[in-house]
Amino acid sequence: MNKSAILAVVAFAALASTGVQADEADGSQYAHPVTTSRARADVLAEAIQKARTFSPEPAGSRIAAPLKSETARDSVR
Repeated sequence: MNKSAILAVVAFAALASTGVQADEADGSQYAHPVTTSRARADVLAEAIQKARTFSPEPAGSRIAAPLKSETARDSVR
């Protein structure tokens, strides 16, 4: 029983390790060359403009001002 258990573990380890292959961890095989038509100065100018006009508040997140009513409070009650 002991020999068969050891043999089963060895067979499983040999089968499981057949598909294992080492490769670089940085994913260099998936890297694509970057080509661009914009100049660095143009990109920098756009980034500076965006930084100047940046608002961390989402659009439409302000609460609207309360509406003015012509009806008196006492007449509603």
